[in-house]
Amino acid sequence: MNLYKKIALAFSFCLTSMFSFAQTPANAASQQNGWMNKDGKIYVVVAVVLVILIGLFIYLFSLDRKLSKLEKGNKPA
Repeated sequence: MNLYKKIALAFSFCLTSMFSFAQTPANAASQQNGWMNKDGKIYVVVAVVLVILIGLFIYLFSLDRKLSKLEKGNKPA
């Protein structure tokens, strides 16, 4: 009985995924490709994300250097 439940569950998951793919409209791909590229907005988003990531990495690097200086100063002799 346990094997039948597993097979039925797997079959229902397969059907669910097929139905979810069947509900997308035919022109959805063309709308998604043109939405951010229409006025070059995608490049602004990428630039902002890069600036934020670079700022985070610089902050983490400086914090690591400060912590290593504190660890060197606090070592028992």
